[in-house]
Amino acid sequence: MKKSKRRKNQWSNELKDIIQGASGGFLFGIPMLYTKNIWWIGSHTKPAEMLLAIVTTFIAVLLLTRTEGFRKTKDIRWLDAAIDTVEAIAIGIVCAAFVLFLLREITPETPLQETLGKIIFEGLPFALGVALANGFLSGGDHYQSSDSEQEPTINATLADIGATLIGTTIIAFNIAPTEEVPMLAAAISPPWQLAIMAASLLISYGIVFAAGFTDQTKRQQQQGIFQRPLSETVMAYLVSLAASAFMMFFFHKLSFDDPWSIWLSYTLVLGLPATIGGAAGRLAV
Repeated sequence: MKKSKRRKNQWSNELKDIIQGASGGFLFGIPMLYTKNIWWIGSHTKPAEMLLAIVTTFIAVLLLTRTEGFRKTKDIRWLDAAIDTVEAIAIGIVCAAFVLFLLREITPETPLQETLGKIIFEGLPFALGVALANGFLSGGDHYQSSDSEQEPTINATLADIGATLIGTTIIAFNIAPTEEVPMLAAAISPPWQLAIMAASLLISYGIVFAAGFTDQTKRQQQQGIFQRPLSETVMAYLVSLAASAFMMFFFHKLSFDDPWSIWLSYTLVLGLPATIGGAAGRLAV
């Protein structure tokens, strides 16, 4: 019975470490996924160059994993660090492949070498984010809460909205003026728009409430209007979408003469990285 419980705890801890690593990868790697120069490099990269990129990244991630890593416990032996490095790169590649497929930048019809090139060159920044996840993003005891001194509900709500807007702007502001958003939006059909919405909500929820970057119990004790995980995630997503629409309008990518379908598609595409940035912002609250 004890062995079964211990094994269950090990699997639970492993899953939590993977979620935390993937969340760190999304936070660090998502801006690169909206850069067509990286797509072009990946499309024209030879196998030898891909291998060199993987080896170089392996060394960098190994050093980061040895000192920081994406697990709660730090490995002592180099062998353990090397195994975690392989896992970090695998998590990064899987996350990048998922988003590239979601954005229709790779499809089943895409040539194999082009697919591999794009996934590898987009996945490597993700791997760096995975390696940095625990050291730079774990809130731990930084999140303060006091039972004797509670903020007014409206203040806590405004703090969440403000933090979401700050994180959203930091991530999405550099993406909004580029040509990638209109290009991606033009290739995405309504079912894929729904998939992007679902992915945005799930990733946001994972970063704030599942990855363990902050003390989740204290986090949920916040007295904001949207203090429940589900309602807070939806609220933050709507705030991120509103900010995304404004940024697209600010950079003259959208105008009042455009049909609502264009506004919707552009906003949803930019809303994915914006929502991730908003989740990162709320980690600091």
